Amino acid sequence: MTKPPHPLRFPDYRAYLIARFCSTLAQNAMVVVIGWQVYDIARRTMAPKEAAFQLGLIGVAQFVPLLLLTLVVGWTADRIDRRWIARGAVLLEAGCAGTLAWFAWTNSTTLPILFTIAALLGVARAFAGPALGALAPNLVPAAILPTAIALSSIAWQTGGIVGPAAGGYLYAHSHWLPFATATGLFLITFLALMAIGPIARTTLDRGANPWRQMIDGLHYVRHNRIVFGAISLDLFAVLLGGATAMLPIYARDVLHVGAEGLGHLRAAPAFGAAATALWFAFRPLKQDVGVKMLAAVGVFGAATVVFGLSTNMLLSLACLMLLGIADMFSVYVRQSLIQLSTPNEMRGRVGAVSSLFISGSNELGEAESGFLAALVGPVAAVVAGGVGAMLVAALWSRWFPELRAARSFDAPPIENPPLDTAQETKP
Repeated sequence: MTKPPHPLRFPDYRAYLIARFCSTLAQNAMVVVIGWQVYDIARRTMAPKEAAFQLGLIGVAQFVPLLLLTLVVGWTADRIDRRWIARGAVLLEAGCAGTLAWFAWTNSTTLPILFTIAALLGVARAFAGPALGALAPNLVPAAILPTAIALSSIAWQTGGIVGPAAGGYLYAHSHWLPFATATGLFLITFLALMAIGPIARTTLDRGANPWRQMIDGLHYVRHNRIVFGAISLDLFAVLLGGATAMLPIYARDVLHVGAEGLGHLRAAPAFGAAATALWFAFRPLKQDVGVKMLAAVGVFGAATVVFGLSTNMLLSLACLMLLGIADMFSVYVRQSLIQLSTPNEMRGRVGAVSSLFISGSNELGEAESGFLAALVGPVAAVVAGGVGAMLVAALWSRWFPELRAARSFDAPPIENPPLDTAQETKP
């Protein structure tokens, strides 16, 4: 049997990896600074709990556009060339970064400006997520897709390691510098996406009712038990275990390590995740993938609990690294199962629903953590979230036996559900 080629043998996939890394690096550098700016500006006139509430609102500002646009962006990713959707979204992110650089240069950044830019970044991510997610499987054969996902995760998590630390260091040097750097990185991302050649077009019926086609994405996810279980598991586990949303508070008022320490805290989970992704790139997971995913979510919750109680910087970094390892384990299994279980003509719409759930777990998780911290304090909020994540892992193991039954990526134990309307037509 001939061994399949490595994903890096494909030029379009190499360009995709460059785009993935540069965009993630830019996004993480911006996000860590925006979070710091919101909390720091709010603390000048507000008590810690009131400032934490403002930090939660940033999550809402980024999530609302995705909530409103989910059906539209998924249908768009299955209807329009996915490369151009991603390129347009990246240019919008570049504009947001350039705008923040200007306000920082003129020392005129305010909370309303930060909230407005956060909402625009939410719009850009709403379109970029499904398009990029649906694009990746078009660049490599299905047989090597899990390895390609692992490599993509390495680029993503490496950007997550370097981005937060770079954002903190650059901001400490000059407040405008992280945003100017992000602008340049987004432009490099755009050029890399331009280098990707034509891809296979979907067979989505262009004469059918667009609204019905949008609803079909929801229908598919809802009735595909393994896809629905995997996506919802991530939603509720990360929604409850949103320790990273509290990092500005921990850096400033619990661990007392400042903006540079915040960069280290933000980088720690990404470092653990990148190491895990690197391992999977060379040693792909092959057996009992579903059970191991559920176990990883339990470890994620436990690490969150210990981090919440820690007042020692080294212990906090270790917990965050373990949290990142567990999260990457779950992401690797979940994304591989979803991509291999979804036909090409549905990947945009399924990706949009997945992005909604992922953003719900991230942005709404930030909001939930910020609001809960405003009520009971950051430590209690983080600990309660970690306990909740462990309970979710136990409940999903019972409610979705299909996840436990997922033994490997070669033949996911599912049956694709029928759709209400036909998607396949003449090319």
